[in-house]
Amino acid sequence: MESGMGIQIGAKPDAGFDDPIGMLKDCHRRIEQFLHVLCLVVERAPGRPLTDEEAGAVKSALNYFRVGGQRHTADEEQSLFPRMRAEQTTATALKDIEALESDHRQADDLHAAVEKLYTTWLEGKALGAEDLQQLHAATERLKQLYEGHIRIEENLVFPRAAEGLDPHTIATIGEEFRARRK
Repeated sequence: MESGMGIQIGAKPDAGFDDPIGMLKDCHRRIEQFLHVLCLVVERAPGRPLTDEEAGAVKSALNYFRVGGQRHTADEEQSLFPRMRAEQTTATALKDIEALESDHRQADDLHAAVEKLYTTWLEGKALGAEDLQQLHAATERLKQLYEGHIRIEENLVFPRAAEGLDPHTIATIGEEFRARRK
């Protein structure tokens, strides 16, 4: 199990602050990678202590969602979505944004449950059958939630943003992303 995000020869470099929509897509790839770790470990390690490798991978994933995931949500809800609301007049576009914000709240609740259960496991305490079932259900629900969420953002919302927001607005969004990372 790979806990880090190894270097991939020939992979395209992450987008920079001049491409905030590209940054959000890059973040989606990290979300998918770290969520895969959380799903995989609960499937492969029930009823036993985590190996050092599994524990390291889980800690990295939990930390990513605690820091990077929260920043990603802020990037969308504080920078991108408000500007899209100001520019987008269609009911469908506005409904999509509302649904995505609702997904963020659901994901926050699921992440809290996953963090609590994995933290217990990381502390060396065995998870009982009920806790394991809850952890498995929460990680699977997160996987389903993110699959739909990412599909809507990348196929509908981000293209609307790229087409509908002027270059100055996109540059301002990128600067806000930069400020969140200082």
